[in-house]
Amino acid sequence: MSIFRRKVSRHQVQIHADNVRNKDWIILLEAGTIVGPTPEKLRVARSTQERKVVRKRDILLRATYYLDLEGYDPRIHVVYFCPQLYKYDPDRKLVPLQGEEMGTLIAHALQGGINDRRPWYEPSEKLPAQPVINTPKAEFESLVVEMPNARNSLAS
Repeated sequence: MSIFRRKVSRHQVQIHADNVRNKDWIILLEAGTIVGPTPEKLRVARSTQERKVVRKRDILLRATYYLDLEGYDPRIHVVYFCPQLYKYDPDRKLVPLQGEEMGTLIAHALQGGINDRRPWYEPSEKLPAQPVINTPKAEFESLVVEMPNARNSLAS
């Protein structure tokens, strides 16, 4: 049956059909590339609302959707979908956050679940069994993100 199996490019990420047409932000986080003493282990590699979706069909004509992200490497990257988030400005008006700011909030929320790996790998190594960010599957459905200084501003 392997002759009927289609190969998927390494830079394609399988997504649910609900995420094909929505306008959520795509946040691509990168781990394991920051070398040296730094408090942050994650960085925002890319944040965009533009997407290229590839549809592939299996032998029974069931559609599977893939997000085509150039430069995506499953060893160091993880993809999150995020709706548009807002914050209050000093005049108490809602201001939309940009993709980089949303990615930073998600990165701060995930700092504790990062697997420590060396920043290099042998060419013969296979993909790791664990994802770069080790979070339980239940947390992939929703992620609670808090502003780092939100508590200080509410207290005063």
